[in-house]
Amino acid sequence: MDAAQQEATARARELQRNWYGEPLGALFRKLIEDLGLNQARLAGVLGLSAPMLSQLMSGQRAKIGNPAVVQRVQLLQELAAQVSDGSVSAAEATERMEEIKKSQGGSVLSNTTHTTNSSGAPTVKRVVREIQSLLRSVAAAGDIIEAADTLAPSHPELAEFLRVYGAGRTSDAVAHYQSHQN
Repeated sequence: MDAAQQEATARARELQRNWYGEPLGALFRKLIEDLGLNQARLAGVLGLSAPMLSQLMSGQRAKIGNPAVVQRVQLLQELAAQVSDGSVSAAEATERMEEIKKSQGGSVLSNTTHTTNSSGAPTVKRVVREIQSLLRSVAAAGDIIEAADTLAPSHPELAEFLRVYGAGRTSDAVAHYQSHQN
């Protein structure tokens, strides 16, 4: 790989980090490991071709263009968390993956209850991801930061919100939310 290709790949991975919270290669590898999949099976569940999944993982492509695929990624992340914490068995996970594969997407903010706490309310992480998904569906992280900078003098709280939730990492946004719950 020549220097220009390396630079383009690094840029794509940085964009992925801004849009999805981490490079898609790392995100997809976690899903593969946590759900016991291979790349071909993951591509099938997501509704991507195997070459497209490979290009996203390697940084040859930066963005998932289909909102339904983005939503399926989010649903798989939630399912992987449930498998990891033992609340969903491997057999149930296989059934859910078939449901996810058939899902057509819909609105960016879905009304699913896949990730909820014991009271039935969505988890903080789910809400944060939905906010991030909504913001990132209308603007790139750099544009969100620019908007935050413009708003900062007159609306510092809104500017902070945009920086943390629109351009930040999911884990940082969850920590931010939790630190303000008193």
